[in-house]
Amino acid sequence: MIKTSKHIITDMDGVLVKGHVMIPGADRFIERLQASGREYLVLTNNPLYTPRDLAHRFKILGLDIPTERIFTSAMATARFLQSQRPEGTAFVVGESGLTEAVHSVGYVITEIDPDYVVLGETNSYNFPQITKAIRLIAAGARFIATNPDTSGPTEHGIVPACGAMAALIEKATGISPFFVGKPNPLMMRTALNYINVHSEDTLMIGDNMKTDIIAGVESGMETIMVLSGVTRREDVNVYPYRPTHIVDSVAEIELSSV
Repeated sequence: MIKTSKHIITDMDGVLVKGHVMIPGADRFIERLQASGREYLVLTNNPLYTPRDLAHRFKILGLDIPTERIFTSAMATARFLQSQRPEGTAFVVGESGLTEAVHSVGYVITEIDPDYVVLGETNSYNFPQITKAIRLIAAGARFIATNPDTSGPTEHGIVPACGAMAALIEKATGISPFFVGKPNPLMMRTALNYINVHSEDTLMIGDNMKTDIIAGVESGMETIMVLSGVTRREDVNVYPYRPTHIVDSVAEIELSSV
């Protein structure tokens, strides 16, 4: 059992939910978070859904998480685009979570000479769409990807994620993408600023050593690895960095006074 008084940034997939199933004890953990009065944020590399979509999905599963407590790699990507080239254009491969975020910062989505090709995740990748992305990048469009995850957990097993498709496009074009999501410190700084907290006073909870935990470590945060997602306990020793704590799930995390 781990007790902490820090603010909380937590991953979603593998920590609170696995596919369309709530991880046991996640509902009570969220209840404890809200009762504690501390700042918290669900920070996900999953760009498929809008925060409103995710809040609804959480509610169906028994998790009461307000829209404003959810921040996605799609939102971080859109903010990055706006900071680099305001009111630009992009060819977007992704679902509503990404297209809505890109539109929200004043971008035009087009396949005609776009400033950027933005790759997210979708449940319906198709060959013509990927071919178009490859040709646009080869012609000079800048290559941005929401997150480097190569796979993600579901109740039925892993599924390919953005990083896997990005590798295909990189192989075809010879051009590497700029990944905005975890473990990019940009994503973590954006999240910390979003809830107005400092890294020294905040704890990162995740299930992935390659994204969640290294993001926390590189941002100067205390970290908790949960074993309810993609990482097994024996996998941790492979890495040169370690989480501060390892627990089976968020059900084992207690929250003391802030």
